[in-house]
Amino acid sequence: MRHLSLVAVNIDGVLLNDSFSPVMRRLVESRGGTYSPRLERELLSQPQLAAARRAAAELGGSPEQLLRDYFAEREAYVREHPVHLLDGAAELLATLRSLNVRTVCYGGLERAHFDRHLGRYADCFDAPGYVCTNDFRPGIHEITELFALRADQVLFIDDVARVAEAARDNGVAFIGHPADSEHDFQRQMMIEAGARHIVGSLKEIDETLLRTVDGEAVAGSVWR
Repeated sequence: MRHLSLVAVNIDGVLLNDSFSPVMRRLVESRGGTYSPRLERELLSQPQLAAARRAAAELGGSPEQLLRDYFAEREAYVREHPVHLLDGAAELLATLRSLNVRTVCYGGLERAHFDRHLGRYADCFDAPGYVCTNDFRPGIHEITELFALRADQVLFIDDVARVAEAARDNGVAFIGHPADSEHDFQRQMMIEAGARHIVGSLKEIDETLLRTVDGEAVAGSVWR
């Protein structure tokens, strides 16, 4: 890579299947709420308690109880839909290693989630390997600062438009990998945010695309 020094890759929804937004939809609709683009935007990539407070404002009840109910619902969901590595994830990590760029994983759960599902790929990441962003989501500024880099030296790969918006506002390169479902709203939100690169498969994030983004970072044109 000529310019980019770090690629930060989201864990759930990029490397692993999304086991969060389907549960959010199920919980909202089971309580008589409407799962709208506005509500999804206000729930995803937020600190857990902040999202619970927003959900409570919509559905009633206490945020703390909603959060407990949410994780109980997620446990049931992952029994039906086990957490697994997405197609193309291993290839993406191998490509990043071949480009000699630092790579870190991040997400809203504690490190044990990373160790359990991605521990066998630990060598593909640079120290600290995984960053839990629950206390400072979406984490664009904090992860960039953690590696002592400028905004234009970092690329984020994420499935949530809120992260795209934060990347845009900070001048950070971004590749979107929204869920491939007619019931999800993130792709359209990423388009509206001005994301230049939105993929439907991790296999699209190949060396050619990564070098294209690297060239845009050199030119200062990572955003439209």
